[in-house]
Amino acid sequence: MQRRTILTGTALGVAGAALGATGQAEATTSGLTAITNVTVIDAVGGVRRGQTVLVRGERILDVAAAQRVPVPRGATVVDGAGRYLVPGLADMHTHATGIDDTDPELYVVNGITTTRQMSGGAEAREWQRQIAAGARRGPRWVIGSRIVDGDPSLWDGLDPDGGIHVTVSDPGEARAAVRQEHAAGAAFIKTYSRLSRESFLAVADECRKLGVPFLGHVPDVVSLTEASDRGLRTVEHLFTVFYDTSADEERLRRALAAVPIGPGDYNGWFNRMRPLEYAAALSYDERKAEKVFRRLARNGTYVTPTLVLHETNDLPEQIDRRDRRYRYFSAAMLDYWNYTLETHYLPGRTPASVAQSKELFARRLHLTAALAEAGVPLMIGTDLGTTYLMPGFSLHDELRLLVRAGLRPMQALAAATLHPARYLGRRDLGVIAAGAVADLVLLDADPLHDIRNTTRIHSVVVRGRLIGPTERAQMLADIRAAAQQPKAAAVPLRPCPC
Repeated sequence: MQRRTILTGTALGVAGAALGATGQAEATTSGLTAITNVTVIDAVGGVRRGQTVLVRGERILDVAAAQRVPVPRGATVVDGAGRYLVPGLADMHTHATGIDDTDPELYVVNGITTTRQMSGGAEAREWQRQIAAGARRGPRWVIGSRIVDGDPSLWDGLDPDGGIHVTVSDPGEARAAVRQEHAAGAAFIKTYSRLSRESFLAVADECRKLGVPFLGHVPDVVSLTEASDRGLRTVEHLFTVFYDTSADEERLRRALAAVPIGPGDYNGWFNRMRPLEYAAALSYDERKAEKVFRRLARNGTYVTPTLVLHETNDLPEQIDRRDRRYRYFSAAMLDYWNYTLETHYLPGRTPASVAQSKELFARRLHLTAALAEAGVPLMIGTDLGTTYLMPGFSLHDELRLLVRAGLRPMQALAAATLHPARYLGRRDLGVIAAGAVADLVLLDADPLHDIRNTTRIHSVVVRGRLIGPTERAQMLADIRAAAQQPKAAAVPLRPCPC
C-alpha cells in the first residue's frame, strides 16, 4: 500500500504523499485527513469493510484495509468505526430560487457536493464565483443555458427580464439562441416543452456542430425516441414518457398537437396536458415500453425522474406544512410556498381527481423501475424551485422514492453518485478510490440497510475540506438564524421553471 500511495501521489502531483517504511510521515502531513476503519460503499467497488481512506488536498490519496495503513503523524483522524462512507451526492436538477441565499450551505450540510443548474441565472453564477474564491462553502455548480422555448412560450410575461428563458419562433432563431448561450458559457443547452419539432431539430444540429450537450424537456410535439436518437443527453421529468409507451400513442399525439397555448399560459398548458398524460398512463404497453427503454439505453440517454416534483404535483394534499426542516427557510419562502399551494395546486381538486392523481403517481413509480430494469441510467434531481422542495433535504426524499419505486438502495445511490459523474464525463467523481476527488459523506448508519440512513450524516468532505459534526451543526444553526432575518424587500413570485 505504501508504494502504491507514493506512486499515486506522484502521478497526481500531490506534495508530501510519501510514507516511510516504518509507517511514519517523512514529510509534512499538513492538510492530510485519515478516515479510519470505515465501511466504504460505492457503486463501483461495492462494500469494503474495515478501510482507511487518506485524503490530501482535493484528492483521495489511497483506500486500503485499515491494518495495512499507518496513519501519519499530524493527520486529522476521523474515527470511521461503525460508520459508512459514500461518495458525495449530486442533485442534477436544480434552480436558484431567488429568495433565500443559503442554498449552497444547505447542499453541503446534506452531503450534496455537485449540482446542475437548469436555467442559467445570475444567482447560481454568483454562488459559483464565491465558492471558487473560498468565500463560502458549497458544491460544484454545472450551469446550463436559459430555457429555450417555442413561440408563444410558457414563460412569456412571467420572466420579464429574460433571465430564465429565450423564445424562438423558427429554426434560424433556435440556432442563434444556441450560439448565444454557448458563447455566454453555458455548459449545456436546455430545451423546453413548446419548441416546434423543426426548432428542436435545429437545436440538436447546432449543438452537435458546437460540441455542446443539449437536454431538458422533450417538446410536446417530439417523441421521446426521436429526441433520444437526435442526441438529447438527459430527459428531465416523466411528463412525456408515457406517450411513447402508450398503445394509444397516435391519437394522443394528435390531441397534444391540438392543445392551444397563449403566451405565458403556464397553468393553462399544465391543466390541459394532465388528462392526456393520464390517458397515456392508463394505456401503458409493457412490450412497447421495453423497446423504447432499450433504445434509450443504447443511445446513452439519461433520465432524471424528479419523483419529488411529481409527488408534489400529483399529491399536494399530502404535503406536510409542519415539516421541521422548514425552520431553515425564511418567512418569505414559506409564504411563497403556501401561496402557490393555495392558488395553483389545491383549487378544483375533487375526490375523483385526487384518486386519479394517486393512481398516476403510482404508475410513475412503476415507470421509474421499468426504466432502471431496462438499463436506462437514472440520475437524481429534485427540481428545486418547486413548491415545498428544499435544497439538500429533498435529495434524500428522492432517494427514498427511488427505493419505494423498486430500485435497490445501491441503485439509488448510483443515481446520486456514479451516474451523474459518468454523465459529466468524470471518472474521478462518484467513486471512492485513489486519485478521485475527495467528495465524501460519512454516515452513522448503513444506507444499504435503509436508504433513509443517508440523512444520518456525521461529516462531509467537500473537495478535501472536512466539515465535521461540530462545524456542520454550527452551519445548520447559522442557516436557521439567517432564515429568521427579515428580508429587505419583497420577492416577486414566479412559478418554477419546470
